[in-house]
Amino acid sequence: MRLLKFVIVLFISFSAGSAFAQLNDDISPEFDPGQSVHIYPNPAVEFVSVKLAHIPVADVKVAVHSILGNEMEIESEIIDEHEIRIRVKDLPAGYYLLAVKDEETKYRGTFKFLKR
Repeated sequence: MRLLKFVIVLFISFSAGSAFAQLNDDISPEFDPGQSVHIYPNPAVEFVSVKLAHIPVADVKVAVHSILGNEMEIESEIIDEHEIRIRVKDLPAGYYLLAVKDEETKYRGTFKFLKR
């Protein structure tokens, strides 16, 4: 049941992210926040960097979930105005979901990465 709820939340997050540019009149039609978020390196060994081209990281919340939906304890640090580094060294090898959420722009996105 918990997995079903997580899958539904992911589906809603993906749907909301793709409709974001159409619903916000303050942003030009060319702006797609999902396209301006980059996760690297993938696969990761020690750290995952999140580069947000058009969103300042001061108000962004990130969370890492296992592929089953369990939230993982993470350490993160702000590198500069548009980049966050997340330590994944202590996580077991496998696939993880990185949720990025910004309340100001109402952006929500989920990205998959592999930890080796």
